[in-house]
Amino acid sequence: MATSAGGGLGLTLHQAARELGVPFAQENEPTDGNVQVNGMNFHYLEWGDAASPTILMLHGVSQQAHSWDFVSLALSDKFHIIALDQRGHGDSDWASDGDYTIDAQQGDIDGLVKAMGWGKFTLMGHSMGGRNSYVWASRHPDTLESLIIVDTGPEGMRQGGDRIRNFQQLPDELDSFEEFVDRVQSYTGRSREQTMGSLKNSIRQRPDGKWSWKYDKVLRTPGRRPSGWTPEQLWECVKLIDCPTLVVRGSNSDIFAEETMVRMQQEIADCTTVTIARAAHLVQGDNPKDFVAAVQEHLNRVY
Repeated sequence: MATSAGGGLGLTLHQAARELGVPFAQENEPTDGNVQVNGMNFHYLEWGDAASPTILMLHGVSQQAHSWDFVSLALSDKFHIIALDQRGHGDSDWASDGDYTIDAQQGDIDGLVKAMGWGKFTLMGHSMGGRNSYVWASRHPDTLESLIIVDTGPEGMRQGGDRIRNFQQLPDELDSFEEFVDRVQSYTGRSREQTMGSLKNSIRQRPDGKWSWKYDKVLRTPGRRPSGWTPEQLWECVKLIDCPTLVVRGSNSDIFAEETMVRMQQEIADCTTVTIARAAHLVQGDNPKDFVAAVQEHLNRVY
């Protein structure tokens, strides 16, 4: 069943895309899908024709599949897109054991790819999803057509990490949708209408009338278990990537340092890097027009 991108809250996806200059050929909308992997239900958004080349998109922590809507809309006339709600996020199941480690998430991607029966495809990930993407690429040589890593690397900047943790640990049960809009608008600096349009997919109203995030509270609990992987192990993964790769950084990112991006370009055999102006860590939402242009240029080279 098709999912409406508008929902009556803020701008519709197509209106917002036009206002931000995001090019798209058709007013496509996604279809909801679900797949059982490792005893859990995973929700995803499917865009485009299944006969077209496939792109799997993985969001960042606290985000969900709709964080890729601008990109999916722009690419869906030529590509088949699966934007996944990763475990504990969006409309996918939460981990009953609270396991959100890299290893657990690698198993989810393994199971998804097997269940979908894919051959070669492109893998795109932002932040946590970007880390999951390049680790998966390192474990599956000669499997990907290409890899797109967005504002993440084996090492992160402390300033940005602290900022995100401070935001995550604010009170997470509010009395109204509007209170969440105020908070997120202040955090991102985006327009109120754009904030409302994106936030409706990230929070839900509970039976008691309160509003809260649509991702597992374990993920925003102080002192939660780390991924268990060291920067050194992650750098070893980067060195094993064997497909054409695009690494994207937001010019104002306080998470992903330019020197880390430069080193990734040196370590990956076939790697292009792009810095997107007027964007912080949430690159594809901060400046979707320029982000889409960079991704399209990369994909035109690969396909």
